[in-house]
Amino acid sequence: MQLVSVIIPCFNAEKWLAEAIDSCLQQTYPNIEIIVIDDGSTDNSLEIIKSYGHLIYWESFPHKGGNYARNRAFALSKGKYIQYLDADDYILPEKIERQVQFLEETGADVVYGDWRFRRHLPNGKSFLDEIKIAGTQADILESLLANWWTALASLLYRRTAVERSPKWDENLPAAQDRDFFISVVMNGAKVLYQPGCYAIYRRYGNVTVSTACKPRWLKSHCVVLDRVEKRLLRLNKLFPNYRRALAMSYFHLARYSLSIQYSQYSKLLQKTLILFPDFKAKSKNPAYKITQVILGFRKTERIASYILRASRFTDLIVKLL
Repeated sequence: MQLVSVIIPCFNAEKWLAEAIDSCLQQTYPNIEIIVIDDGSTDNSLEIIKSYGHLIYWESFPHKGGNYARNRAFALSKGKYIQYLDADDYILPEKIERQVQFLEETGADVVYGDWRFRRHLPNGKSFLDEIKIAGTQADILESLLANWWTALASLLYRRTAVERSPKWDENLPAAQDRDFFISVVMNGAKVLYQPGCYAIYRRYGNVTVSTACKPRWLKSHCVVLDRVEKRLLRLNKLFPNYRRALAMSYFHLARYSLSIQYSQYSKLLQKTLILFPDFKAKSKNPAYKITQVILGFRKTERIASYILRASRFTDLIVKLL
């Protein structure tokens, strides 16, 4: 039976850390090593880690970021398979057993499954949200570039796929899992989908930990997209479907930036059209769809941006009154 290494970076996660570790100890797959890296926590996280004794491997050092902790844990690991798990998330008992069996049967390098949010409310209550069906992706790279996403905990990597790829980027403050997954895919990993929800991703209010700082989140995703575009150009593989996918992501980032800085919105929208001049936005709004048919994407989006900005300004005024 092959060894599986579970890698858990931890920074001030005392509230959730024990649940993350326990979810690994409760796996039906018995051959697991759990490596927890304390990234300079200032709360009670290190004491919680030490309380597990010989059940886990751990290290602690001054704060250097989650990606440094992941890279350090991987260097310590011995498993043929790698499970990354954030300290505030958790996995269900059959997760690793099912995915190891799937990888061994299919010969794939990476498997991903479905996942769901555990939403935490301001009053202290929490609940499990509906299951997010990750689904089979015809071209996994195209999907990742077009804003498709699956929770980090829903994946299981073959060690060789991680070794063939660059390390986690220690200078990237957000979009880290997207960047890493893309790098694994672009280095030739065979990625397959296995139905079933065995990964839980916490969400606090309307944001996750990774989206708490909007400018940082926006800048990091732009860095990731720019990096992929340049690499595809070097490889002469920036095909129309990848251009369209990148354009779609830039459009989503443009819309997101409306709540931060309008000048950024204009730049990102321009980038969308440079990548794919015939870009058309997918919208459920009937008025937007009709206007786009009549006036085209550029003019329709200009009108929509004015309406969205005015609406947000009105909301702000109402809150201040």
